[in-house]
Amino acid sequence: MQQHPGSDNRCRQTRALETRLASFILAPMIRVHCYIDGFNLFHAIDDISRASRGELNYYKWLNLSKLMAVFTDPKVHKIEQIKYFSAYPTWKPKQHEKHLIYVKALQSTGVNPILGQFKEKDIYCPECGLTHKGHEEKESDVNIAVHLISDAYEDRFDHAFIVSRDSDLVGPIKYIRAKFPNKRIKVIAPPLRRHSKELWALANSQASISKLHLEKCLFDEIVLDAAGTKVCTRPASYAPKA
Repeated sequence: MQQHPGSDNRCRQTRALETRLASFILAPMIRVHCYIDGFNLFHAIDDISRASRGELNYYKWLNLSKLMAVFTDPKVHKIEQIKYFSAYPTWKPKQHEKHLIYVKALQSTGVNPILGQFKEKDIYCPECGLTHKGHEEKESDVNIAVHLISDAYEDRFDHAFIVSRDSDLVGPIKYIRAKFPNKRIKVIAPPLRRHSKELWALANSQASISKLHLEKCLFDEIVLDAAGTKVCTRPASYAPKA
């Protein structure tokens, strides 16, 4: 039987398509770990809130799992861990309570909080010439560095997403780029904040959080766990104004 002259070409195209499909199906997902500098992110959102005279304070009720998903391609990326680095302001009861509630909401979506602590320090006021007690959170950058390097050595991620503009992270990122050249680092700037030039130069890729991202990645007023059980309710100060 004489074969149609175009049949060979169609067969080759079919085999090529099957090969591409097979490679796509068999290719492992890219493992993503996210490292979020909680205070960098919070203060960026707080500045937006202040600029809006409180109108946008509800951005603080931010679902970090949804936010990190924005920067992935679900066809090739799998977020395996989101780590949130922060500390409780225990000397401020109202803020402490809101922070506790927020961490509960984050944990309901699988976010892993890594909590440091504030340290009391003397702060000099040049206007009045007096020294008073203040508090400074100093552990987050160290904790991020430790977890980032540890996770790289344990081969827990292929891509690391770092939400921060803290140049103190230059050292650990430079170390990972040198020791693990196949692992990629994406640096994500907090909303309406410029990237750290040092971090930008070291990262494989960069991104920025926009106000639209914040708007689309909020928790519901009542947060439920996977079983539908109530976890917590949004603090009144984080509710959108009518």
